[in-house]
Amino acid sequence: MPEGRGQVDAIHGSPSGSPYHVAYGEILPADAHNAALIDNVHPADWTNPEPAPRYNMVVVGGGTAGLITAAGSAGLGAKVALVERHLLGGDCLNVGCVPSKALIRSSRVFGEIRDGARLGWALDGRGGADFAAVMERLRRLRARISDHDSARRYRDELGVDVFLGSGRFTGPDTLDVNGQTLRFKRACIATGARAAAPPIDGLPAAGFHTNETIFSLTERPRRLAVIGAGPIGCELAQAFARLGCEVTIIEQGAQFLPREDADAAELLARVFAREGIGIRLDARMDRVTGTGTEKRIHLDARGSEEVLAVDEILVAAGRAPNVEGLDLEAAGVQYDRDGVRVNDRLQTSNPIIYAAGDVCLPTKFTHMSDATARIVIQNALFLGRKKLSALVVPWCTYTTPEIAHVGVNEREAKARGMVVDTFIRALADVDRAVLDGEEEGFVKVHVQRGSDTIVGATIVARHAGEMISEITLAMNAGVGLSRLAGVIHPYPTQAEAIKQIGDAYNRTRLTPRVKQLFSAWFRWTR
Repeated sequence: MPEGRGQVDAIHGSPSGSPYHVAYGEILPADAHNAALIDNVHPADWTNPEPAPRYNMVVVGGGTAGLITAAGSAGLGAKVALVERHLLGGDCLNVGCVPSKALIRSSRVFGEIRDGARLGWALDGRGGADFAAVMERLRRLRARISDHDSARRYRDELGVDVFLGSGRFTGPDTLDVNGQTLRFKRACIATGARAAAPPIDGLPAAGFHTNETIFSLTERPRRLAVIGAGPIGCELAQAFARLGCEVTIIEQGAQFLPREDADAAELLARVFAREGIGIRLDARMDRVTGTGTEKRIHLDARGSEEVLAVDEILVAAGRAPNVEGLDLEAAGVQYDRDGVRVNDRLQTSNPIIYAAGDVCLPTKFTHMSDATARIVIQNALFLGRKKLSALVVPWCTYTTPEIAHVGVNEREAKARGMVVDTFIRALADVDRAVLDGEEEGFVKVHVQRGSDTIVGATIVARHAGEMISEITLAMNAGVGLSRLAGVIHPYPTQAEAIKQIGDAYNRTRLTPRVKQLFSAWFRWTR
């Protein structure tokens, strides 16, 4: 095998040689866009450099966490090596955030068209999604964005030694890449995570997609089953339904998005039902039969047995850390089924090796990978004391409406013994939301009882992901809810709901005693 090249393993549960098998140089479909992608993130003619005598930082894994660690360290003057066995850019660029948001953007157009009559458009019902064109746009934009993560950019512009190949530790301060030894003063494990498949009898033989293969489709599946109602499952279920697929989402739990606010999850379930998405909650999948053009899922949903016939299955039921093949034992790095073990400063059991991103975090978000990479840079290279536990972490599920969250929700606050007051503003009472025809949603903010200290918030709105940052900033800066009432928001905007919640909090401070004092003051000053 040529130096620096490798082959992607068959997708979990998919037999090698099936339509779900992907190899380097064969990322499907084999068009100009994917050729440009490969040329950026795993070029066929790449030659690994001669290793330096010793590196200040060796980064294993070229996803978001690894790229930020490598670029940030090199930018500060450190000698850095970056090792990637698959595709630079990791899940986010290749099979995650970038392609999924391109797909979601196209699907929202069709959602708007469907709702056009409600906004005064006289539609004749003709036309529909050009699925092949939607997917071509996705591949074209992904290839364009991939230049940011390209091997040549990291080598030529950022001064990073880029090694393409499988890395494995050979000692506490050494790593082997294709027979070359990299010695380091510090290292960061940032190998990410992969899609995990539930142990359902017959599923591997039937064949299925994960996020790692679903974006290679060029023909629209008529019937699609989505296993898992977490963020990935919900986003893609709605997107594919809007693009003309008959979608059924299957969740073993009692609600969508089990980590989210229950009111938000219930609202999204109503939206899905209205959009024609089949919903199976509290569902146990016994087995899958059939292959090829029809697969049959045998399931029991709330006591009702059913055989669901579909053309394709998308598994979105969790992720598993990539720790295999690294020989972590040789480096003295402890790990378990949840990933590499780290302390609050992201240090592993080997004090000169750190970890960042999905390989060590329970919350697997691109922005968390970015944030933890910055902690590693400070702590590993500059004797920093930055702590993971100090981060205030928002996240967003990019359905329509979006669901964004930061801090704790009511259920988590109760579990922690926190007593909170909750303030809610329904979008139906916000002028801009009414004018937009986007009244389904709300802003919900929790404060510590007896103060205006914000401890959490959930926003359900079309652009909730953009709105949540105002509250995240307030929490980071120690700005209380009462002060948000004094922040001037443009009128009309949906973000005004946040200011209005601040007003609602301030009204609670007008106790009868305070009102009596004000009345006395006004009588005295008449």
